[in-house]
Amino acid sequence: DNTVRVWSGDTGAHLATLRGHASVVMCLTVGPDGTVYSGSEDTTICVWTHGRGESRHIRALEGHDDTVRSLALSNSCKLYS
Repeated sequence: DNTVRVWSGDTGAHLATLRGHASVVMCLTVGPDGTVYSGSEDTTICVWTHGRGESRHIRALEGHDDTVRSLALSNSCKLYS
């Protein structure tokens, strides 16, 4: 459904649905500050803030020619895809 869903690990409750991709979400990583990065078949990486019951799409990172299948975040918060 082209979304990222946030769930409570404690209760299993659905907390948020992050919408912004035009195709299937293939991978995801979360930064130490709670920033969420998702990669998709639509060749983009979406950047989200999530916390205190609010979620917001910050930006879409473009530049891949094919599906984004993996993401890694370094200790200095550099994103690799």
